[in-house]
Amino acid sequence: MNRPLLFLDVDGPLNPYAAQPERRPDGYTTLRVPRNDAHQDDRGLSSRRRPLRVWLNPEHGQNLLNLGFELCWATTWMGDANRWIAPVLGLPELPFVDFGEVLLRERPDGVHWKTGPLVEYAGGRPFAWVDDEQSDVDQTYVTAHHQGPGLLHHVNPRIGLREDDFRALSDFAQSLDTSRTTR
Repeated sequence: MNRPLLFLDVDGPLNPYAAQPERRPDGYTTLRVPRNDAHQDDRGLSSRRRPLRVWLNPEHGQNLLNLGFELCWATTWMGDANRWIAPVLGLPELPFVDFGEVLLRERPDGVHWKTGPLVEYAGGRPFAWVDDEQSDVDQTYVTAHHQGPGLLHHVNPRIGLREDDFRALSDFAQSLDTSRTTR
């Protein structure tokens, strides 16, 4: 049987963007990602924006690979995560959820805009979703619309993934193995 999916958000879990801006967390490296989009200032003048600062912990890649999941990007970075994030973490190129038309569009029912596409992408396969933006409303949606087990694991965007987060994900994956062998 296929391994469960692990949907990975970048900003929050892997990039603790909400940490104090002048203090890079221990074990993290700084990546500067150029922004290709120009914007207009208050005077209507076009200018380039500063590169995006991203903090990544290279150890996270091996930790993620050891969990027993099939990894999949679930981030606004979409395919760009393979270009910028995966190499720093030592991850291979990963599939990604293409959020297309729903990207950043708020829903009137309070369900996060990623939730429906992730449930659809999983297609009944067990999955865990690591993000800093899910809520109880999203868990309710997954329970009602997803045929398999689904773990929504919230990560504090000030600290990113930690040992206890990896343990929770590993426990979830192991619980799926146990339930398969006891059937």
